[in-house]
Amino acid sequence: MEMSGYGYKASAGESVAGIARDIYGHERYAAELLCANPEHALKVRMEGGEMWRLPVIEVPPDDMTEMPEKAPWKEG
Repeated sequence: MEMSGYGYKASAGESVAGIARDIYGHERYAAELLCANPEHALKVRMEGGEMWRLPVIEVPPDDMTEMPEKAPWKEG
């Protein structure tokens, strides 16, 4: 996995899906984030201050048009 050289400092209460959405534009990239940061794999919510290494992920420009607004496992 190629790393971007950038990092992300999580805020208290953030989730992996939320970090993926903020950085890459969609929650579907959470798995790649976890693969690059296995030390955070068991956390549901961040305590704040956790540093995340950001992998290079090619996000196709039309990728967002085919994805639902919310992840299928979320209600409402």
